[in-house]
Amino acid sequence: MKKIAVLTAVLFFTGSAYAQNLFKALIKDAKTNQIIPGVTVKILGTNMSSLSGSDGLVFLTHVPSGKQLIQFSYVGFKTRTDTLLFPLAQIVPLPIVLESAENDEELAEVVVSTTRSSRTIANIPTRIEVIAGEELDEKGNMKPGDIRMLLAESTGIQAQQTSATSGNSSIRIQGLDGKYTQIIRDGFPLYAGFSGGLGLLQIAPLDLQQVEVIKGSSSTLYGGGAIAGLVNLVSKKPADQRQLNFLLNGTSALGLDASGFYAQKFKKVGATIYAAYNHGSAYDPSNTGFTAIPQFNRFTLNPKLFVYLNEGTTLSAGLNTTVEKRIGGDLEYIKGNGNAQHSYFEENNTQRYSTQLELDHQLNDKEKLIFRNSVSYYNRSIGLPDYLFSGVQLSTYSEVNYSRKEKKMDWVGGVNFLSDHFKEDKNNNAALRSYNYTTIGGFVQNTWNLTDKFIVESGIRTDYHNNYGFFFLPRVSGLWKINEHLSTRLGGGLGYKAPTVFTEDAERIQFRNVLPVDVNRTKAERSYGANYDINYRTLLFDDKIGFSINQLFFYTRINNPILLTPATGDDLAYIQPNGNLDTKGMETNAKISYGDFKLFIGYTLADVNQRTGDHHMVYPLVSKHRLNNVLMYEVEEKWKIGVEAYYFSKQRLNDGTTGKSYWTAGLMAEKIWERFSIFINFENLTDTRQTKFDTIYTGSVTDPVFRDIYAPVDGLVINGGIKFKL
Repeated sequence: MKKIAVLTAVLFFTGSAYAQNLFKALIKDAKTNQIIPGVTVKILGTNMSSLSGSDGLVFLTHVPSGKQLIQFSYVGFKTRTDTLLFPLAQIVPLPIVLESAENDEELAEVVVSTTRSSRTIANIPTRIEVIAGEELDEKGNMKPGDIRMLLAESTGIQAQQTSATSGNSSIRIQGLDGKYTQIIRDGFPLYAGFSGGLGLLQIAPLDLQQVEVIKGSSSTLYGGGAIAGLVNLVSKKPADQRQLNFLLNGTSALGLDASGFYAQKFKKVGATIYAAYNHGSAYDPSNTGFTAIPQFNRFTLNPKLFVYLNEGTTLSAGLNTTVEKRIGGDLEYIKGNGNAQHSYFEENNTQRYSTQLELDHQLNDKEKLIFRNSVSYYNRSIGLPDYLFSGVQLSTYSEVNYSRKEKKMDWVGGVNFLSDHFKEDKNNNAALRSYNYTTIGGFVQNTWNLTDKFIVESGIRTDYHNNYGFFFLPRVSGLWKINEHLSTRLGGGLGYKAPTVFTEDAERIQFRNVLPVDVNRTKAERSYGANYDINYRTLLFDDKIGFSINQLFFYTRINNPILLTPATGDDLAYIQPNGNLDTKGMETNAKISYGDFKLFIGYTLADVNQRTGDHHMVYPLVSKHRLNNVLMYEVEEKWKIGVEAYYFSKQRLNDGTTGKSYWTAGLMAEKIWERFSIFINFENLTDTRQTKFDTIYTGSVTDPVFRDIYAPVDGLVINGGIKFKL
């Protein structure tokens, strides 16, 4: 762009008979060719600036001689920077065009892969939310060691802590149990079942390009498990320009994060490498005697190699490796001062190794063939006084898909095979919870541009599960672009989930006394759901304020969900009584931008109910009302300052009581230079802790019985660090 501007200046003005340090420009919209008044024009490195008039013209006089950087910025358009050599010889104004980036338009240009069609958000009927770019970077500053906060601070998503002392957490989309959300990486299902218990705590954001979220049934796309939604973690890929990033972060709770990412593409090969060390110290801000943050050490190494066999064929192979030791419980015991009274602990040791292999072959300018294979090995042990649960989960995923892209229609179809084998170690005389599942499926999906304004996406999947039989899963979504400001989507589909013992209820009690799932007396959980959303965006008050709003309505119903209930003695068994679980509600997301300020407001209404026979109850651990408020001030490439506030309404707890409503707030700031930046974050600035207004356990310190954790337990934590770009 800079070279084009210089060339344009030379071609237009070399015939001039005089030269002066004057700059004149006529600024227009690149799309409509209409003039743009009020554009800020700055000469970087000086205090010289001006605004374009009602005729789109701008003048700057007495510009210093030599090479100057001139920046053009305006709300709703992408900032443009040109390099010009002064003095200029000008007769007529230099034509400058700005490209639209109005509000969510930047996000709309992001290409997503979750629906397998590789379209931009603006042209996909399926509603997809993307966390990318600056937002991903900002959330990474707040919690560099994992993606729990990154997801939990999004509208409609709630993080549910399943262990009071070890911090184990799951993600609930629109109020549904974490087992109904499928987490995949680059299209590979890797985090489910036993391996999903600590998944959110072992995935860091530094090597992620973006995170894509589909809310509602997505089983047609990737098979069983995506009843509540799908989260696709998209890794960074190598480019011609080298990326070398380092991050160092420390916390007031004596935590430490050190990570690095490298990516570069050469002629025939490319590579990405992510490596990290994360450390947590035992931390108890409430003086309960138990850890609000456990002691842990985690090592991560994710290398990936890309081989460009020819112009249309790429072979990639990667390895994701995570090793962690985590222990929470009695603070005195963890400090090495354990005795007969101070003896409670919860220890998690995990080893995660997964391979990813992909061959992407472009047959011609319209057709593509992709082969994928992954193997995941997960070894985890959970130790408590006089109790040990451990086992190995071995999962594989293989897929071949074919896609064809035409002028008005895209097709993608394929077959895949998934195996999930869990083998529990024999640590006591209880029945083993081992299982061996295999699923083979086929799918086809069509995206059809009926007109320039109306697009339909439809798909069908057929799966065969070795224990639960056949599943037929259709889905359909439609997008109507009513005008340049207003669009609407409507979609829905079916889903299913093969039962396992790995649920939030069982994780909360470390699987003690939980009996195996009786395959002969259970069937797969089946669901259907739909959502409808309206999206509006515009400019207000002489185009000085950008405004956008998205209103979503959703409904999902799961028939005959399995429930963990008391059985003989102290045992707990999974049963499947007649009934259903449904979630209905709405999400509102609004964004207002003015100059360097951006305000995000989000509201979630999630009404989740469980019916068993004639019995009806509100589903536990769901905030019916949630508010997300974030205000950002950002000077491009210089400063980022943000304040945020979140509200959670009362939640019904598993013991029949009701938790308190609460607010949390935060503040973050980052100062940016060309090669590095420093940041600081005040998380939970209000020091909101469940221990301030409720208890977290009953019984004694030696033999505690922990209650549901529905509010923060770690309180105010300050973290800060430095990032390098070399």
